[in-house]
Amino acid sequence: MIKVLRTVEEFKTWRATQSGSLGFVPTMGALHEGHRALLDVSVKENDRTVLSLFVNPTQFNDPKDFEKYPITWDEDLALAEKAGVDAVFAPTKNDLYPDDYTYRLSETEFSRLLCGAHRPGHFDGVLTVVMKLFQIVRPTKAYFGEKDGQQLQLIQGMVKAFFMDLVIVPVPTVREIDGLAMSSRNHRLSAQERSLAPEIYQALRESLSAETAAQRLTEKGFRVDYVEDRKGRRYAAAFLGETRLIDNVELNYGR
Repeated sequence: MIKVLRTVEEFKTWRATQSGSLGFVPTMGALHEGHRALLDVSVKENDRTVLSLFVNPTQFNDPKDFEKYPITWDEDLALAEKAGVDAVFAPTKNDLYPDDYTYRLSETEFSRLLCGAHRPGHFDGVLTVVMKLFQIVRPTKAYFGEKDGQQLQLIQGMVKAFFMDLVIVPVPTVREIDGLAMSSRNHRLSAQERSLAPEIYQALRESLSAETAAQRLTEKGFRVDYVEDRKGRRYAAAFLGETRLIDNVELNYGR
């Protein structure tokens, strides 16, 4: 039977009784097969696996975006149980932010680029909540999807910078049959937008340059935030209607 722990103290009490390796998958809920892939790897590699469900308000630039974030508690618990998760940590904002976010963690270079250039303060919120969760959960390994490539690199950098005793494990992006990266935001797309959305993946893979990819997406009706090539990967963020989609692919100049 899966254990549901709702306060920091409750989780710490449970954690003190656990031995062996502990895998951790932090999420904001609205779970899909991409999250399931993270959980499957964690369950395979560790004696115990913890999933956190917390919609983190400090990483939303737009309060309306936060309010629209889907809450699918029953479905999330069912997926976690099927995956073999041992415990779910589901704290409240007051639990995780007793200081009301007066203390926060910042990275001063890479977090200001790509998504950070268009979402000021977003990565401060991400890094702060992940650091808090790491301190509470004390995992052996933590699992993050490669779809959120910039986030993954920043968390890897944070762990290294603060000499944290855990391993960050990247898990490849899980895609729909048509190539669209799985995301909790995809459900916001209209039928027409959903049919167009895979174009972001195709444009990143097939275009000879970032500029060409951006132009292709614009011509298809996307509102492009950026398409940039960095260290062997091509990153993009673009809107379809009110829904912001992100993706990244490995560059293959031999194509």
